Amino acid sequence: MTGKPRLAVFKFASCDGCQLTLLDCEDELLALADTLEIAHFTEATRTSLPGPYDLALVEGSITTPEDAERIERVRADSRFLVVLGACATAGGIQALRNFGDVRGFTETVYARPDYISTLEHSTAIADHVPVDFELRGCPIDRGQLLEVITAYLAGRKPRIPDRSVCYECKARGVVCVSVADGTPCLGPVTHAGCGAICPAFRRGCFGCFGPAREPNTPALVRLLREQGEAPEHIARVFRTFNAASPAFRAAAESVDDPDREVRS
Repeated sequence: MTGKPRLAVFKFASCDGCQLTLLDCEDELLALADTLEIAHFTEATRTSLPGPYDLALVEGSITTPEDAERIERVRADSRFLVVLGACATAGGIQALRNFGDVRGFTETVYARPDYISTLEHSTAIADHVPVDFELRGCPIDRGQLLEVITAYLAGRKPRIPDRSVCYECKARGVVCVSVADGTPCLGPVTHAGCGAICPAFRRGCFGCFGPAREPNTPALVRLLREQGEAPEHIARVFRTFNAASPAFRAAAESVDDPDREVRS
């Protein structure tokens, strides 16, 4: 014990990309290391100290019975628990299993599916334990991650913009790919944070950062239909990185079953 605030980083079902974003902070990480004690971070060090922790960063979704038990222990050991990325906040790409037969998937992928212990659904961390803050993205943005860490160390609320990718397009002076080119784009309903990377390269937003606050997905579904997109393609764009988020899931289901569409 050093007397410094104690940081722990935990991984569940994921690709490790959000943890790599923390390692990618480079010079800032060295400064952070002087102000806190890294008690557990297997991606960076073999040191693993038991809790309690002042701040726990959690990457990944809950996909196995063991995950569901372990996140309870992480929560009990952590003063503040922040979840990172699309997997931890919305089940991630692995939540695509939620729309099919998970047993059928394991029998297709594994030679011995009887050795596989898995849950039927991939779920967000907040579906299992209380969460203090959700940082969106696939992967997360390094600048936003540093803001979250420094905010909790300073005892204040993180200042993360709660607006859509369209705002970032306007800030960069990017011409709207949907209006100018007719390109399918989830920017109007997607949380900001990426800096509008895809529209800046004349591609539509893929929704990596999940739903923005109060997203008007019914209006966007109607626009995509007017642009000639096939129903199955519209459902697919909402089911990429954040398929299990309530807003994107409802949008995809409204395409599958038009009677469920909510007018706005």
